Amino acid sequence: MCFFGGTRERHPDVEIKLSRKKADGNWTAPISIADGVQPDGSRQPTWNPVLFQPKNGDIMLFYKVGPNPRDWWGEVKTSQDGGKTWSAAKRLTNNIVGPIKNKPIQLNNGTILSGSSTEKNGWRCHIERSTDGGKSWSFIGPINDGKKVGAIQPTLLTHADGSIQLLARTRYDEAGYIAESWSTDGGLHWSEMKASKLPNNNSGIDAVTLKDGRQLLIYNHSTRTQAGMGHKGRGVLNVAISKDGKKWDAALVLDYIDQPEMQFSYPAVIQSSDGLVHIVYTWHRKRVKHVVIDPQKLETFPIENGKWPFDKIPLVKSTEQ
Repeated sequence: MCFFGGTRERHPDVEIKLSRKKADGNWTAPISIADGVQPDGSRQPTWNPVLFQPKNGDIMLFYKVGPNPRDWWGEVKTSQDGGKTWSAAKRLTNNIVGPIKNKPIQLNNGTILSGSSTEKNGWRCHIERSTDGGKSWSFIGPINDGKKVGAIQPTLLTHADGSIQLLARTRYDEAGYIAESWSTDGGLHWSEMKASKLPNNNSGIDAVTLKDGRQLLIYNHSTRTQAGMGHKGRGVLNVAISKDGKKWDAALVLDYIDQPEMQFSYPAVIQSSDGLVHIVYTWHRKRVKHVVIDPQKLETFPIENGKWPFDKIPLVKSTEQ
């Protein structure tokens, strides 16, 4: 597991940390595997690590370096020994910044698609595409203009008919919903970005296509100003399931608390080879919480008109841990 940590977000001492879960179930103490030290000795903060391993390839660590999300750049390291040692950092060029928050996907033909975004000229999503295992990348987009819809930090899902779905975080003052776009040609072209039926509170999301073909989404089912949903709507973190990426069912409330400055946010999700789903997210910006669920055991209920079915899956206050 990777995360960024230091004195505070944007502070120059913020580095990329790695922790491993041992066979006994305990996590190792975090170690630093990347920093923002520049050739002249100055330091920049680091941000948003993303781990990805192409089929038959080395583990790749993508992360951002720079003073803020408008002016940062992407760097990448690789590991040939399961993340024990890492190569020197390589700065990405030609408008390629790497996956901004969420993992890339690899299609059956080997093509890698990375959901990415920029914030310098409005919030705009784009796709970075590689056909050589991540050695080189091409830029596709931007998908939205950053004006009609401002969106960042996309996550990608694949469907049985070959289509690819993009879901993205939106600006709270412009939208309040998770935005979506679709591709039917392997990620080369994308539909106009529009609102999905799910809310968004200007906080990160992540999703994964399960082995059984269903889609699983982790997000804050709230708007930024919704009463009872905690700090900026981040007091609740939810799991939703869909068969087609359009109609979503409520599956689980991971955490809930309605207190100032307390939040659950920025989830990441994968499915392991045993079929279990692993979710990590920030716990009040103090810790990282790891949750494991069996998607086959989830009981789901329809989300009608974007409303969470509280009568079926109520909010239960989180306990301090």
